[in-house]
Amino acid sequence: MTTQKMLSVMRKGITKYNLIADGDKIAVGVSGGKDSVALLKLLAEYRRFSPEKFSLIAISVDLNFADNKTDFSPIKELCNQLDVPYFIEKTDIGQIVFDVRKESNPCALCSKMRKGALNTLAKEKGCNKIALGHHADDLIDTLMLSLFYEGRLSTFAPKSYLDKMDLTLIRPMVMVKEMDIISFTKTLPIVKSCCPANKFTKREYVKDVIKGIAKDIPNIRDMIFTALTHPERYNLFDRFEKDAIDIK
Repeated sequence: MTTQKMLSVMRKGITKYNLIADGDKIAVGVSGGKDSVALLKLLAEYRRFSPEKFSLIAISVDLNFADNKTDFSPIKELCNQLDVPYFIEKTDIGQIVFDVRKESNPCALCSKMRKGALNTLAKEKGCNKIALGHHADDLIDTLMLSLFYEGRLSTFAPKSYLDKMDLTLIRPMVMVKEMDIISFTKTLPIVKSCCPANKFTKREYVKDVIKGIAKDIPNIRDMIFTALTHPERYNLFDRFEKDAIDIK
């Protein structure tokens, strides 16, 4: 997938959901994985021709796993090449989650603490928006996680306002497919995750379930994405309740 094609898809999402405005200072959350690195690269490129004039910084939250340190130097070098100021927020989140709390389900607490560290530093640096690397497949996987484990039909929004922090969270790659990100990042520096729970999460299980379904329904992800984003495909019980009230 070429940079031009990736930018075209990303721009559709930015325009459709009004994610970027003139004067924005956006902090890109960069874990070092393929999704966040792709977002950093694409936003840096988009900045050059975007009709909205905005600035970027990049932030990595160092979780500080006791026996496995993350080397962010490849991300620092990439940021230098892209002319994006780079900051690393050092924390003890990894040790708190795995050594002190010994969480059986570490992802929830880790995510909450990581977002808190990211939001705080972004605010300190004068940012009004935070960009995360969630893509179209993440949108689908989050829906299925909510359905399987919470009994809810829910997923994340392309844009949401964090009133306590006075920050807006945006997901510019919400229309980009993961397979295209994998292709796009083959020549970009990727930092391997040091998390002990990596590849052993409920999210990975959901991915495997959908992969199994795809053997019989190859376009299953396209169908779920369309159901999520197309207003005419929505037909759940709250609509019936509204119709019943209108009839009365």
